[in-house]
Amino acid sequence: MSKPAGLCRLSAVIHLRGNGFDVVIDVSAGVPAIVHWGAPVDDGDMVAPARPLVYGGPDVVAPVSVVPEHAAGFAGRPGLLGHRRRGTHWAPRFRPAGHRVDGDRLTVEAAEAHAELRLVVEFEAAEVLSVAATIVNESATDRYLLDALTITLPVPERAAELGSFTGRWTREFHPVRLPWPHGAHTAENRRGRTSHETPPLLFAGTPGFGEWHGEVWGAHLAWSGNHAWLADRLADGRRLLQFGELLHPGEVSLEPGQSYRTPEVLAVWSDTGLTAATQRFHRRLRARPEHPTRPRPVLVNTWEAVYFDHDLDRLRALADRAARVGAERFVLDDGWFGSRRDDTSGLGDWVVSDEVYPDGLAPLIEHVTGLGMEFGIWVEPEMVNPDSDLYRAHPDWVLASGDDPPLGRHQFVLDLARDDAFDHVLGRLDVLLADHDIAYVKWDMNRDHIGGSGADGAAGTREQTLAVYRLIDELRTRHPGVEIESCASGGGRIDHEILRRTERVWTSDCNDALERQTIQRGASMLIPPELMGAHIGPPTAHTTGRHHRFAFRAATALFGHLGVEWNLLDLDERRLDGLAEVIALHRRLRPLLHGGDAVRFDTEPEFVAHGVYAADRSEAIVSIARVATSPSLTPPPIRLPGLDPATRYRVRHLPLPGERPGPTRSESPLLADGTVRTGRALAVIGLDLPPMHPESAILLTLRALQI
Repeated sequence: MSKPAGLCRLSAVIHLRGNGFDVVIDVSAGVPAIVHWGAPVDDGDMVAPARPLVYGGPDVVAPVSVVPEHAAGFAGRPGLLGHRRRGTHWAPRFRPAGHRVDGDRLTVEAAEAHAELRLVVEFEAAEVLSVAATIVNESATDRYLLDALTITLPVPERAAELGSFTGRWTREFHPVRLPWPHGAHTAENRRGRTSHETPPLLFAGTPGFGEWHGEVWGAHLAWSGNHAWLADRLADGRRLLQFGELLHPGEVSLEPGQSYRTPEVLAVWSDTGLTAATQRFHRRLRARPEHPTRPRPVLVNTWEAVYFDHDLDRLRALADRAARVGAERFVLDDGWFGSRRDDTSGLGDWVVSDEVYPDGLAPLIEHVTGLGMEFGIWVEPEMVNPDSDLYRAHPDWVLASGDDPPLGRHQFVLDLARDDAFDHVLGRLDVLLADHDIAYVKWDMNRDHIGGSGADGAAGTREQTLAVYRLIDELRTRHPGVEIESCASGGGRIDHEILRRTERVWTSDCNDALERQTIQRGASMLIPPELMGAHIGPPTAHTTGRHHRFAFRAATALFGHLGVEWNLLDLDERRLDGLAEVIALHRRLRPLLHGGDAVRFDTEPEFVAHGVYAADRSEAIVSIARVATSPSLTPPPIRLPGLDPATRYRVRHLPLPGERPGPTRSESPLLADGTVRTGRALAVIGLDLPPMHPESAILLTLRALQI
């Protein structure tokens, strides 16, 4: 729990104390400025630093405020961009209008009398620092055209290295590290979702920061649409991170009395590396009242088993196999509705196909639930195929620009900001969930917004994003027991705002275990394991064509919300037994995997090492995967920091079915009998590992002998 906020008596400086970090905010100048964000400090240290004047510069040094002002002399990108008619009031200068402190929350108001604008900035210090701003048009007659309102966080000059992420479809969350350059380093996303390429997550740290060393500052924009981030290094050496929604031209026009609120920027800090910083994101999600509390059901998804070839007898047999191996949820993927026999038709027609299911879905659902499993279903409510009854009836419901808008995956975006389109989709999904015993919805979104304009010709991505939120919220109100997964061609929509209304994200359409080692490691910097969909796929990966042994695929998927995406009808009894053994193992370890602290370890680039520590450090499970060949014949010792230094741990190898021994001439003592080490020795000396084949993994369990 966060400590109560403190108020400095001698100046307009507010001190908020979060859980393990402090924030000091100067509210004297109108727009508040963060003067410290990081290690706890005493009230007596709460003084806004004075920077020296330099030749050739203004006579005042403009603060790096939360919404920096061009009119105050700030030379970087202003936090507020906009104007009134004829380009007037484009550079407002706000004055103080009051502030209030309520526990760990601070609200600061500022006004600009000439521009008739009011700015409200909200801070909260709990597991993370949360910052959001609202701009209000206080004119009685004139609209205000908003181009951008972004949140700016200063970071110390010693944070000289940046860590971000890049990717593409089936290759999400790949890390990128670079020295902080002079000037601005920026990324923009116009995909209409958080994107595979540029997730809204950025870290800055002291040079060479790693998982367990270095000081780290990180920020995430909790928003599921377009966004931009900026890392700027000013000429005087100051550094800042800036996050906000990316608005298309004219997308926000504030009429008199209207307001715009930014998405929340969630910020974390650690003086012991990335792992501790990213655990704050996890704790923030786990502290929400909507975070799932019951065990995450192991699921079997039908997509890579049947694709669009739905046959009731075959699906029943697949469900029998799913129950046989211990699955707890059976998810019917694409192909159950309308004319949807392939991906060219049927989207938008959310009615059970009487061609494929002449007796409806009830026979399959009753078979699944009779086996003791929950039933789930796939939908893509934000889209429509031109070859669909819905499009033929309402071609004007498409979110597109021009007379010949480009298709994506044979589909258009359905304009859910229209009341009629929204009500139609809500009604169809409401009936689907009301008429069937459905416990889980896989909510997909498979194409970008390209030239997305609504009925009035204005850009529509922002309103579409808000409409998706409203649609999910309303369905959850009507069907509170139904869980929802956020899927967007895999990991194209993963953020803390969509996770306010969903219980899971589909991390990637790629089930290739080799790719997943990096994808899941990157995603773990934002979300905890229980929210991360991770499936055991078939031996040959659908998206890459690579072939991997079962033990490697199982070890990779074990650390998320486990699922299976494999045609179980192809498995013989031995393989079914092996899969059942892994699922039983996951269910046994689930309290640790989904309730402990996710940890990652620095090692050579040919290896990926991570795990989960129990909160009280009484036990742990660790994975070391070899993802490529390396110059050394044996792996480097694996060091495991973060355990209780004085506690002695017994470390054992956890073999998986089909695990292939490494190329060694003698049995490794670690794998044969286990070993006992103190937490201090594990952190400093580590463990010697046996030789490993490329594309293989070793799992280790640790159990405290004394606490």
